[in-house]
Amino acid sequence: MFLLVLPFLVLVFAFSYLPLAGWATALFDYKPALGIGGSEFVGLQWFRMLVSSRTQLEQIGQVMANTLAMSFLGIATSLLPLFFAMLLNEVRAKWFRNAVQTLTTLPNFISWVLVYAIAFSLFSTSGLVNSTLADWGLITMPIKFLDSGEHVWLTMLLWSLWKGLGWGAIMYLAAIAGIDPTLYESARIDGANRFQLMRYITFPQLMPTYIVLLMLSIANILNNGMEQYYVFQNAFNKQHIQVLDLYVYNIGLTGNSLSMAAVLSMLKSIVSVLLLLAANGIAKRVRGTSII
Repeated sequence: MFLLVLPFLVLVFAFSYLPLAGWATALFDYKPALGIGGSEFVGLQWFRMLVSSRTQLEQIGQVMANTLAMSFLGIATSLLPLFFAMLLNEVRAKWFRNAVQTLTTLPNFISWVLVYAIAFSLFSTSGLVNSTLADWGLITMPIKFLDSGEHVWLTMLLWSLWKGLGWGAIMYLAAIAGIDPTLYESARIDGANRFQLMRYITFPQLMPTYIVLLMLSIANILNNGMEQYYVFQNAFNKQHIQVLDLYVYNIGLTGNSLSMAAVLSMLKSIVSVLLLLAANGIAKRVRGTSII
């Protein structure tokens, strides 16, 4: 059994623990061409610079606002996959249920680059939507769906839901399959209809799974990735779309400050661990058992 798990342990070590050695660059004026050995040791200079620059703090404040807004919107809509799984489970036509599940799961396997290509074809100033609206005489100037900072949080949420709704429902469908059928049979004997079965049996039985996933989402509130925001960012929406992971990337590679990027990444990891411990404590109080 250990040999079966060993490859995954190696992957976790290689991609999650081994890179922590890069935190050492936060103590140096790191130059990739010189390496750590040839770079000047500066101690806590980058940490002091992070908190001493008002412009830097204001920028980080905006980045944190974007990060938390995106994460909280995701948490606020985290019940949608659960409800979608419940409704999908009630579909009696098996072929239709399988077709809907397949069509809603497929977008998860499409890369964000291709998603942006679809979005550009549909919603750019010369895309299908603007061209159709102009042909119908509804607009005289194209609507800037992608080249605007307005409502960017909402649009990112909608794209994320479109891509992940079906995939997120899979775990709940598996949990529904594990519910004791005798609960439904007893409720039907007592005269419960389908909506009452969903309300009083299916939904409560799914809540433990939802609570665990919710706690993990809270623990990863600062880790909302960068791929989606990287492909959708432009000069018009950068202020409102730049989340923490994307900001670290931009600082490290675009801004040529790998040491500052290491400092930000280090602080993000520490805060994430603290959030995980807090989420574990909440889960232990709510469910009686911890998640780690």
